[in-house]
Amino acid sequence: MSHRRIALGAAGVAGVVAVMEAVSRTGLVDGTALPPASTVLAEAAKLAADREFLVDVGATLAAWSGGLVLAVLVAVPLGVLLGSVPFLGTAARALVELLRPIPSVALIPLVILLVAEPARMKMSLIFYACLWPILINTLYALRDVDPVAKDSLRGFGFGTPSVLWHVSLPSAAPFIATGVRIAASVALVVVISTELYAGGVNGLGIYLSETQSAGGRTDLLLAGAVWCGVIGLLVATGLRKLERIAFRWHASQIEGLS
Repeated sequence: MSHRRIALGAAGVAGVVAVMEAVSRTGLVDGTALPPASTVLAEAAKLAADREFLVDVGATLAAWSGGLVLAVLVAVPLGVLLGSVPFLGTAARALVELLRPIPSVALIPLVILLVAEPARMKMSLIFYACLWPILINTLYALRDVDPVAKDSLRGFGFGTPSVLWHVSLPSAAPFIATGVRIAASVALVVVISTELYAGGVNGLGIYLSETQSAGGRTDLLLAGAVWCGVIGLLVATGLRKLERIAFRWHASQIEGLS
C-alpha cells in the first residue's frame, strides 16, 4: 500500500510539472510570470549548493525547531493539567477558544514592538501558533481515555498520578503526537510568512522577498518555494514515520479496525 501511495504521489507531482511546462512553453502565459517547470527545477537544484541559500534554510529551521520545541514543552503539560483537573479545564475553556482563532501573522506588528531581535520574534510567533493544536489535541485525547480502564486501576488502589501515568498518558500519546505533527507544518508556514512580512537578516522568507526586490526573478522565487515544499514534505513524512515507530501498537489497532 505504501509503494502504491508513493507511486501515485510521484505521478501527481509529475503531472503538475508537465502541465506547468506545457503552459509556459506554448505561450498560454507569459514565460517571465510563470517560467517553465524545467527552469524552476534547474534553479532549485543549483540552490542546493548555494551557500547563502543554505544559511537562509538553516536560520528558518533554527527558528522553526526552537518555537516548536518550546510549544511542546508548554502545551503538553498545560493540556495534561487542564485535562486532568476538570474545574481548571472549564475555567480555561473560554480563554482558549478566544485566543485560538487569532492568526499569529496578525500579531507581527505587536511582536515587533515587544521583541526586536528577529530570531526571538519568529520563535515567539511560532510558539503562539503551535501552542493551540498541541494543547487542543492533548485536551481532547485525555477526555477520550477509556473510563473503564481508569476505574479498573483505581479499583486496585492506584491514585490519580498513577492512573495518569499508566493509563491516560499512554492512551493520549498518539493523539498528542498528531497535534505536534500538525503544529510542525503550521510552524513552517508561520516562520516563512513572518520572514516575508517582518524581514530580518536570514531565512527562506527573506530569500523569497529578495528574489523580487532584485529584478523580479520569478524563477528563483518558485525555486525557493519548491524547497519550502520539500522541507515541509520531509518534516511531515519524518514525523509520521516516528509516530508509526513509537506507537506501532496504536497504528496496528487502527489498521485492524479499518
